[in-house]
Amino acid sequence: MLEHSDTLADRAVLITGANRGLGAALVDEALRRGARRIYAGTRHPLMLTDDRVVPLLLDVTDAAQIDAAARAIDGLDLLINNAGLGLFEDLTDAGVLSEHLSVNLYGSQAVTQAVLPQLTASGGAVVNVLSIAALASLPVMPSYSISKAAAFSLTQAQRALFAGRGVRVHAVLAGPIDTDMTRVMQIPKTDPAAVARAIYDGVLAGCEDIFPDPMAAALEAGWEAGPLKALERQNAGLLGMAS
Repeated sequence: MLEHSDTLADRAVLITGANRGLGAALVDEALRRGARRIYAGTRHPLMLTDDRVVPLLLDVTDAAQIDAAARAIDGLDLLINNAGLGLFEDLTDAGVLSEHLSVNLYGSQAVTQAVLPQLTASGGAVVNVLSIAALASLPVMPSYSISKAAAFSLTQAQRALFAGRGVRVHAVLAGPIDTDMTRVMQIPKTDPAAVARAIYDGVLAGCEDIFPDPMAAALEAGWEAGPLKALERQNAGLLGMAS
């Protein structure tokens, strides 16, 4: 179990989209917290500076690469589904929406299913990096927002379904992060290193929903006792009734 600790000592972590931005910050922070092994999933070769980092060729839309990556992992405690796509568009091209869903929804689910047996064995956790756009759409990035809303629903379903396996599922509901995706947006943004620290803090504290930056934190007050969280728990109870 990962809870109630401030380190990742002796833990193995898989991070998708690990080559830049938040993914690279998550790798660095996992190293700082003493992770035993970090599997860094990227679509392109990764320059390594620490022998605890194991590079994995991993396009989350490629079933063969997902299978090969899962087979290359020797024990896993934490999966961070960070790989994502976010384009500025206007919903006129159906292919763009499909592309976002392929990466942000189906890709995340496929990677999770591939490593779920290892997470079950370790009593580990899944972290899905989402966005506050899952809660209120960004009209300048509608396909991104739609895919993140779907991924949030996926996260809630996984949380209920994996509980019986002893696997916890966390949603990261982040505001704007200072990465390539948001470079053109003239809005306040949070440094990826600060977001990475907040994500691990939330996971290790056992928070189901993590609000890792100042903009997102404005939504956190009352969240756990709010009506949406109550409805999620109520719906999760239907699993017992259906069995």
